[in-house]
Order: sequence, then C-alpha cells, then structure tokens
Amino acid sequence: MSLDQTDRRILTVLQKQGRISNADLSELVNLSASACHRRVQRLEKDGYIRDYVALLDARKMQVPSTVFVEITLSGQADEVLDAFEKAVARIPDVLECHLMAGTADYLLKVVAENTDDFARIHRQYLARLPGVAQMQSSFALRTVFKTTALPV
Repeated sequence: MSLDQTDRRILTVLQKQGRISNADLSELVNLSASACHRRVQRLEKDGYIRDYVALLDARKMQVPSTVFVEITLSGQADEVLDAFEKAVARIPDVLECHLMAGTADYLLKVVAENTDDFARIHRQYLARLPGVAQMQSSFALRTVFKTTALPV
C-alpha cells in the first residue's frame, strides 16, 4: 500500500499527538470521523503505525544523563554477534543498540542518573558483555534536539 497525502497528514499529527481524539484528528486532516477512523485502522493493520507509547521525562525518572558507548567486538562471527546482541538486549539502562559500519561494531545509547550510576552500569553489565574487545564511552553534555517523529 502506498501512502497518499491524507495518510501522510494523519501520520504527521499522530506522531506528535498520539492521544488525539479521532474527532479532532478528522478535523485536522479534513475527513469525516468514520473515514479518518478507517484510515487509522488501515495504517495500524498495514504496520505504518507500530505502537502508541507514553514518552517519559528522563529527569523526572532520575536518569538525566545520556551516554553513547561504542563497542568493538573481538570477532565478526555470527555466534559472537548473536551472543552480544542477546546479552545487550537484557540491560535495562540501554535504550538503543545499533550495528554500525565504521570503526565501532555497535553504538549503544545508555541512560544513567549520573557518572557514579554509569560506573555501576559499566561494572554490572557492560564490562560483562560477551565478545567485547574495546569500549569507548562519551557523555552527552546537553541534548540540543530530540524527536521521535520520522519524516513523513
């Protein structure tokens, strides 16, 4: 299924206002409520809309520090990659893990309360990950821009 302009307008609004009522959404995209509801259901069924979530405030959740960790593995065999990926997925403080092209094999996005908390995460989890040859951590000083909205 390809997206038309109305589908794109619906997705743009829902990415920023996931709790908007169908009545308000239909007004914003110039559709009847029933036509809008059918389109949203189709976008959900076809996988364009994957989930609806609540985005929490990291400071209020007491994890205001973001640390990016570059990981280089000791090898590239499937068993090494699989073992690392399974283990890293179990670490509660890791929000994202990306397989990379370039100098590092993986890039992790980790949240922590402060440097002491990150040291605990490092000792308790990161240092024990299988197959790791090298690790480089960088603390974000400030988030300049952040969004969860994809370009539509």
